[in-house]
Amino acid sequence: MNLALGDGPAQRPGLAGAGDSKEDQFMAATLFTSESVTEGHPDKVADQISDAILDAILAKDPLARVACETVITTGLVIVVGEITTDCYVDIPRIIRQTVREVGYTRAKYGFDAETCGVITSIDEQSPDIAQGVDVGGAGDSGMMFGFACDETPELMPLPITIAHRLARRLAEVRRTKTLNYLRPDGKVQVTIRYGDAGERPVVDTVVLSTQHHDEVTTEQLRSDIGEHVIDAVIPAELKDGRIRTFINPTGRFVVGGPVADAGLTGRKIMVDTYGGFARHGGGCFSGKDPTKVDRAGAYGARHVAKNIVAAGLARRCEVQISYAIGVVKPVAVRIDTFGTGKVPEPALAAAVNKLFDLSPLGIIKELNLRRPLFRQTAVYGHFGRTDIDAPWESTARAKELAEEVG
Repeated sequence: MNLALGDGPAQRPGLAGAGDSKEDQFMAATLFTSESVTEGHPDKVADQISDAILDAILAKDPLARVACETVITTGLVIVVGEITTDCYVDIPRIIRQTVREVGYTRAKYGFDAETCGVITSIDEQSPDIAQGVDVGGAGDSGMMFGFACDETPELMPLPITIAHRLARRLAEVRRTKTLNYLRPDGKVQVTIRYGDAGERPVVDTVVLSTQHHDEVTTEQLRSDIGEHVIDAVIPAELKDGRIRTFINPTGRFVVGGPVADAGLTGRKIMVDTYGGFARHGGGCFSGKDPTKVDRAGAYGARHVAKNIVAAGLARRCEVQISYAIGVVKPVAVRIDTFGTGKVPEPALAAAVNKLFDLSPLGIIKELNLRRPLFRQTAVYGHFGRTDIDAPWESTARAKELAEEVG
């Protein structure tokens, strides 16, 4: 696993503190924490069900309008929303298959694919909304943010990058039965300690909670997780000999999944994006077709921000796009480089507005979003992914941007 840092000096989150410039303010904080969760976390089960239904519909009808929300609890899955399509998909079958793939396959877990109840309540998209979307306008008003920084090769913040790697590894050792007493639910929290400019950031603390069989001892679980998950993911140079770990801090996590907590689509928006390192417009992604600007706008903003950083025009960049319902073009596009930009922000914004079509249909066309690729995004983040087809991660426009402002 490549967790090498970017070429720039150590980055620090936050915008408050002593110092006159934005960069000085950004460098004021010393600790930042992000979290990730496994695919067995109840909220992530809900996200995966919503996106599995979306993908199944888009595979048959690329122009479908889908807004699909899921709630899960003990022995029950409820799917509601607005779907406009001419095709048919077997929603109960998709739900059960998704739950099965996640790993809830035994009734003793209190929630399993074969016996859970399924309730659906689906309407069509409101004609009042549809009349604006039909002409290429935004499906809702709102603002979306995209972010990139040079802390990692993926141009993502280091805390969320490591948190995702740990959560993925936790699921991997369960699936491969390396640790055959683990159960699907789990959560990881990573705190990074940032030093002075030029000093390598290191992992300060890892908090990891994982569901497990009731017969395994806490001592064995903590030892195994330390060896097979934490040590396997975090390289020695990021530990700096001072890493703290809290593994199942309460000492027991047998009851988990939907039995312990209800799950809802869209409740892990920071896990899905930048781990709280950047601002968020508030809208979730899962279950929404690409005409929904909550999804397409956020993907377009990430695409722009990543290309700006990849072009060497800034070491850190946040892009905000604002939309009005039914209006084709964005109301506003804002670029913030937090004092790291090589060119003035107005020049960057002008170049972005010239080179990128950030209308909903423009983003859909550039990123080829009318296809079934969203289930794969429903766990371990939508951004910084190299293991899935994520066209918003492309940096092919970086050279063009550099030439435009050069």
